[in-house]
Amino acid sequence: MATIINDVSRTFSEYLIIPGLTAVDCTPDKVSLMTPLVKFKKGESSRINLKTPFVSAIMQSVSDDGMAIALAKEGGVSFIFGSQSIEEQAKMVKKVKKHKAGFVESRANIMPEQTLQDVIALKEETGFSTIGVTSDGSANGKFLGIVTGRDYRLSKDSLDKKVKEFMTPIENLAVGEYGISLTEANDIIWDHKLNTLPVIDKKQNLKYFVFRKDYDNHKEYPNELLDDHKRLIVGAGINTRDFEERVPALVEAGVDVLCIDSSDGFSEWQKITIEYIKEHYKGKVAVGAGNVVDKAGFLYLAEAGADFVKVGVGGGSICITREQKGIGRGQATALIEVAEARDEYFKKTGEYIPICSDGGIVMDYHMTLALAMGADFMMMGRYFARFDESPTRKLLIGSNYVKEYWGEGSNRARNWQRYDMGGKNSLKFEEGVDSFVPYAGKLKDNLDITTGKIKSTMCSCGVATISALQAEAKITLVSSTSIIEGGAHDVIVKDTKN
Repeated sequence: MATIINDVSRTFSEYLIIPGLTAVDCTPDKVSLMTPLVKFKKGESSRINLKTPFVSAIMQSVSDDGMAIALAKEGGVSFIFGSQSIEEQAKMVKKVKKHKAGFVESRANIMPEQTLQDVIALKEETGFSTIGVTSDGSANGKFLGIVTGRDYRLSKDSLDKKVKEFMTPIENLAVGEYGISLTEANDIIWDHKLNTLPVIDKKQNLKYFVFRKDYDNHKEYPNELLDDHKRLIVGAGINTRDFEERVPALVEAGVDVLCIDSSDGFSEWQKITIEYIKEHYKGKVAVGAGNVVDKAGFLYLAEAGADFVKVGVGGGSICITREQKGIGRGQATALIEVAEARDEYFKKTGEYIPICSDGGIVMDYHMTLALAMGADFMMMGRYFARFDESPTRKLLIGSNYVKEYWGEGSNRARNWQRYDMGGKNSLKFEEGVDSFVPYAGKLKDNLDITTGKIKSTMCSCGVATISALQAEAKITLVSSTSIIEGGAHDVIVKDTKN
């Protein structure tokens, strides 16, 4: 007969952390959130360490190159969604890798015979204020000059005025020669008091722009997650169907880490995919696998060679896998069991395989609980979908701004490869919904608040590192009455909006 597990499957909301002794020198500014992203052997360190324990979900509505750049600047990693063509996904990876180098490929270009009206339309379409003027209007055409807001006045200039009549021509610009280092480019910018430095090759073709604002931005992001070449680290999602075509293209584009995107990771398909990557790209790219919810699933992927393992089935805010299939487990219970399996595996083999908690995060304090229960980092979708940097539209509904957010298992995403279990007659039913989330503003502003909460809680536990939190935290179950007690009660809360 079937194995019946009568232990209750629990969620994060059923637990609280008991405070420990807070030493006088245990303050939030001294807390480190550094954590391993990929596996390592005892006595060594992980090849990639996150500086903040967050990665963004492999979703169309969450992780594109824009989110990847923003999150890497804060010390996390985005896994660019794989439910798109191989070419488009590889292109997004390249954009991220080029961004940190400071050499940005021009994404707004125009020809000299076009008009001011074309400039205005291009600026509105792209949002870029610096426009490259090239002979053919391409990003790498023969460079002729630039157009910025200082080159025209809408109040006086005719919309029919030709670009060549008001652009700043190359003769009046300082330029860098292709092959120049970022340090040298920044020196030119400072010496000539420039906002933008075009970089051209020997044939005068435009290669990149280097911006003063990017130099300033780099100083503002001390937690930037960089590779050996000082480029932002980026991940990408893959599936178990077209990996032999997709993985080579992503590796060539410069991806640092891959993650198999599937609702069920306890699968021979994942083992086959991992083995292919390890055979062909060992040492060049890491690969995470999942999702699983118990010891058996973790051990299967660990022994297959996974560099990290994702935990969680059915706990995402837009996921309806449990409702549709009756499969899953409470996220807290799943995480606790897999963390124990991870620690046992480490003692037995000397190999530490990080685990990622994926789903079940409703409140910010759930993140600290997930870390205390053994997660090395968390993958989140709803959290990041709310920000300016996510790729979806911001809409005004009633009096509130929202952003679109849909699951990979929804009809809108049609990412059936994530759920397809093989065979000719696989079902194509939804395991995700199409929804909205409240708009929350910029990623950095929100992340600073969230990490501040985590660090404050860690101080209340008397610990300054995630590993210490995992080793020393005391976690207690709470009753439904206790949960109510934890919020505002027996008072009339003032409406501060009016």
